[in-house]
Amino acid sequence: MLELIQDDGGVTVSSEQLARRGHTTAAQVRKDLSHFGSFGKRGLGYSVDELRDRLRIILGLDRVWRVILVGAGRIGSALFEYPDFKKRGYDCVAVVDSDPAKIGEKWGERVIRPAEELESLIKELHAALVILAVPASAAQLVAERSVNAGVRGILNFAPVQIQVPEDIPVENVNLVMELEALSFQITRALTP
Repeated sequence: MLELIQDDGGVTVSSEQLARRGHTTAAQVRKDLSHFGSFGKRGLGYSVDELRDRLRIILGLDRVWRVILVGAGRIGSALFEYPDFKKRGYDCVAVVDSDPAKIGEKWGERVIRPAEELESLIKELHAALVILAVPASAAQLVAERSVNAGVRGILNFAPVQIQVPEDIPVENVNLVMELEALSFQITRALTP
């Protein structure tokens, strides 16, 4: 969001402007930011550059995150092609799959590797994150293998809740649930 404000020529931004873009209140923006220290000046707003830089540090976006994509199907392919990952500091260092027909296929600079190599790739390439784009039936085992190899976080696109130790953050992306939430909002808005 701050990059968009900056692209539009913004040098400062108010809590009201941030609230509008974030669909919240100015008071909530100020409260949330206060958890991380002092930002901005009353009546003047926030320096876009300073706020962006400090938030990047807080969010861990001031470094490059090494990611392994597990699953070279349709979702995996779409994720691999997504240009903002690289721009935001997520470097896909390997792609693995269990389908022998896909192993050895070249995706950009990456060659799809066999699923059996997952643990060694995590260790060799110092991958901190994995993206699971695998069937529900495979997700738990792949998650466990990844955690045992030292991965620190998982982005899960499989339509199942995976169980990992509490110190390993998991973000679940369920596209059907997101569509259901959207249809609920539209239905609620149309209902008198």
